[in-house]
Amino acid sequence: MRNPREFTVLLIAIACVLPLFFTILYLSVLPFNRRNLANRDFIVYWATGQQLVHHGNPYDPAALDRIEHDAGFPGSASYYMRNAPWALPLALPLGYGSPRATALPWSLLMLGLLIACVRMVWKLFGASGNHLEWLGYCFPPALDCVILGQTSIFLLVGLTLFLRLHKARPFTAGAALWLCTLKPHLFLPFALVLLVWIVVTRSYRVLAGVATAFAVGALLTTWIDPAAWRQYAYYMHTSGITREFTANLGNLLRDSIHPAWEWLAFVPAILGCVWALGYFWPRRHAWDWLEQGGLLMLVSLVVAPFGWIFDQSLAIPALLDGAYRTRSRRLLAVLALVILAMDIQCCLVQVPSPLWLWTAPACLIWYLMAVPRGGIENSLGLRP
Repeated sequence: MRNPREFTVLLIAIACVLPLFFTILYLSVLPFNRRNLANRDFIVYWATGQQLVHHGNPYDPAALDRIEHDAGFPGSASYYMRNAPWALPLALPLGYGSPRATALPWSLLMLGLLIACVRMVWKLFGASGNHLEWLGYCFPPALDCVILGQTSIFLLVGLTLFLRLHKARPFTAGAALWLCTLKPHLFLPFALVLLVWIVVTRSYRVLAGVATAFAVGALLTTWIDPAAWRQYAYYMHTSGITREFTANLGNLLRDSIHPAWEWLAFVPAILGCVWALGYFWPRRHAWDWLEQGGLLMLVSLVVAPFGWIFDQSLAIPALLDGAYRTRSRRLLAVLALVILAMDIQCCLVQVPSPLWLWTAPACLIWYLMAVPRGGIENSLGLRP
């Protein structure tokens, strides 16, 4: 290479082209391969929609097992939709079609939402001409959502809309945060600071938006399946999913000390919330979600009590913010290498593997290195 700039551009191109190529290739053959249709997280949303359309229990293990295996799911046990009941309306439309008819549109919806989110982030943080937004379009955890049919992209939509609208349209921004409640455990420090910020700044229209959207979602869920709340409570009590291993510091702590002590998984999240309050309070009168919200989100992902690699799609706004702000081409090359390593690991390593433990901390460390020098000191809480 003639200079570091060319090397950085090459790394970014490789990091973007490879995951995009495999995603397009996968989606191209998806409708024609029954096994691929069923061997994805999408199948649980489709089976749940089938149960809702036919007025069945969306958390019935025997029914879900039969529906999923009839569709070609090769696993030995049935999948459940682990989101809270207010997410059921998202799965309902899938129940009106076959897996072959709904799988590709569902994945294309995820892809469209991803593109829209990255475009919004570009308008918030970006500069014309550098095309760094492609790092967001090709971020492996987000493309995993497209391939697997996962719903974490909905959370990214909620986060991005809040960042864009919280100043001009606070009620709408709050309503968008309803999407983040589909997996609230990923936002614990972020949510705590949000609540305190609402009180300190009297931004009660944001809170009203959240409450209104939540009430509408709960009413819609009750209309679709009045027993869903009781069925979900029984499922959570008997399923044992809180004892499963996911690649998080909390799960690692729990399994290293005492696997039966489920509360240990929440210790990093509690410490993260304490840090978040200490970080927010000196800055409460000058708090800027665009300036400081990215760090808060990355910390929330690191300390989440459980979660999967595709949930780290939520890191996109912070990573793009750091990419636009850094003046170091070496750091951009490092980010490209991180993305490339994630993409290779997605091809070789199963989702529940502890080998995924490095990704969320790596994103956080890179962000702290990428922001300007004064920003690093502020991010670490060394000065208000």
